[in-house]
Amino acid sequence: MSIRRHLIPGLVQLLVLPLGLLPAPTPAGEQQPFRIEIVDQSTGRGVPLVELRTVNEVLFVSDSAGRVAITDPDLLGHEVFFHVFSHGYEFPADGFGYRGRRLACVPGGSARLELPRINLAERLYRVTGGGIYRDSVLLGETPPLVHPLLNTQVLGQDSVLQAQFRGRLYWFWGDTQRPGYPLGNFHVPGATTPLPGPGGLDPMRGIDFDYFPGPDGFAKPTATLPGSGPTWLEGLTVARDSSGRERLFAAAMKIKPPLEVSQRRFVEWEDDAREWRAGTDIPLTAPLYPTGHPFEVRIGDTDFRYFATPLGLTRVPARAESLLDLGQYEAYTCLVDGSSLKAPQFDRNSAGEPRYRWRRDTPPLAALEQSKLVGQGQLRPHDGLVQLRDVESGQPVLVHGGTTAWNSWRRRWILVAVQWGGTSNLGEVWYSEAESPLGPWAWARKIVTHRRYSFYNPRHHPLFDDQGGRRIYFEGTYTATFSGNSNATPRYDYNQIMYRLDLDHPGLAVPVAVGPRSVDAPRAVTLGELRPRSWYRVDSSPGETGESLPQVWRTVPFFAPDQPGTHLVPVVLRKQADGEEKWEIKPELSDTAQPCFYVWQGAANPPPKSTVELWQSRNPRGQWVWELRPSAETTAPPAGNQEEYLGRVWPNPWQSPQAAQSEQIPAP
Repeated sequence: MSIRRHLIPGLVQLLVLPLGLLPAPTPAGEQQPFRIEIVDQSTGRGVPLVELRTVNEVLFVSDSAGRVAITDPDLLGHEVFFHVFSHGYEFPADGFGYRGRRLACVPGGSARLELPRINLAERLYRVTGGGIYRDSVLLGETPPLVHPLLNTQVLGQDSVLQAQFRGRLYWFWGDTQRPGYPLGNFHVPGATTPLPGPGGLDPMRGIDFDYFPGPDGFAKPTATLPGSGPTWLEGLTVARDSSGRERLFAAAMKIKPPLEVSQRRFVEWEDDAREWRAGTDIPLTAPLYPTGHPFEVRIGDTDFRYFATPLGLTRVPARAESLLDLGQYEAYTCLVDGSSLKAPQFDRNSAGEPRYRWRRDTPPLAALEQSKLVGQGQLRPHDGLVQLRDVESGQPVLVHGGTTAWNSWRRRWILVAVQWGGTSNLGEVWYSEAESPLGPWAWARKIVTHRRYSFYNPRHHPLFDDQGGRRIYFEGTYTATFSGNSNATPRYDYNQIMYRLDLDHPGLAVPVAVGPRSVDAPRAVTLGELRPRSWYRVDSSPGETGESLPQVWRTVPFFAPDQPGTHLVPVVLRKQADGEEKWEIKPELSDTAQPCFYVWQGAANPPPKSTVELWQSRNPRGQWVWELRPSAETTAPPAGNQEEYLGRVWPNPWQSPQAAQSEQIPAP
């Protein structure tokens, strides 16, 4: 009875709508589309990949401009309720809990829907596939792409690789779909585009690919290598040889069911032929070879090419001759030289702690491998090089694929990576920062979420970053594969989608290492020495003198943001009348003191579960010293007490075995 009592008034209201105000239906051939514009509430930009679903399950999906063209003759001329759904966005609910809007679909008319965003990153457009601007074309708009509907018959593409080579950007993908048959191109289609700037399309608007076409007009295979099964590439990288000539290399692999590598070899790009030439074999037992997405680091006088998967734990000198020599590859690992992941042996010091250093002929311990070894009891949780955790909950974040890159705006290394597991398997993208390419990678924040959908192999494009690196661009493969979702999104499924992230977004602020200028400083440091700072220059790297980085990271007192953010307040250092220095919360206005770091304060909000309290108090010598307290609730100290609560910060996971154990995510 109670359900009926709530429903009947609403049903009566629907029945008495003024339907007579709508124009009478006209023949389908004479009707103009009804235009729906869906925009990001915070930016006003059109939102792609928004699902509008009618009561009878007719589905429309907004194009890359956020437009939907309603042309259905059974809907035009009628009021229609559209359920509104989009990953990482949430339309307001009505009194019955329905998230949607009733629209009068007048032929030639229009409506605008503003969509609140949950994601920190903003979805910009679909990069590949058919019908990228389908609805815009139906509505008579002029899209930014030369081929807004179908480019070289490409309907869908998996996992992008990109490199700057000979004055252009070169792009390569995995398996690619076409309109004419369910089986498409399984041997690496490719394309080029101009560099951003004069002659190139602004990455904020889209990417205009110039594909390498085949005789049938479909994007041609560029890697028809010997052997059965699809051909995939990894480790796409440019290097100069001893003569100074720029060359483009990759590692090619042949795949047999069920996703097993049957062979692997070096390949080199032949620009005139627009295809890959097979080089020397890479033994399947080789522990090190080019993989993932590369970035460059200078160590002394040597340029190294690091390969991120998503962390750069493998490297080789950035010369063509070195790139082709497996004996010159190194991994940053704690395994004994020559050891393997199947039968791992650990290099440990007298205290039993694993010693990490650069080693040849030895595999790295990526996040998945590290998690397996922790689960088997062969490593303690806090001994791992990677300790990524959710900045809100403190739960481990097991990263699977992505990129590492230097960011000039943050003056730190940044990580964009997809999570294995999580609220949607391979669908959650995280962001983190560190002082060096190897870490300390400790705290991460989710920037993109999906509901039962994958978004794997995200690729950050540093060349596209604008405003001095403040806004970064990354894309990934949007697909129902591996998600457990059998309802694939029309046109979007199995394609690349581009996002943009503002690194100054108030919700993004990520805790970074707060410590002294030198890693050799004693543990008893003064308040004035505690600052977030880069311990290593861009042209150097940790681990070069034999230090084991988990032991180095263990000296970090705590982690805290060094930029403004939601519920964050700045802490400044002030000299007192007696000459001692103490921390104070900086007032909002008229205070020119530079913040040391920021602490979480939010009396009306529950604190992040991952945080601990930061206090300061006078020691017997009259000096102000800091202390971390893990209490669940904070109460203000009595007036006149010589101790002060400042706010909440994030603990060091290398110091806290209790915080790092028991909730490891099972690796596959």
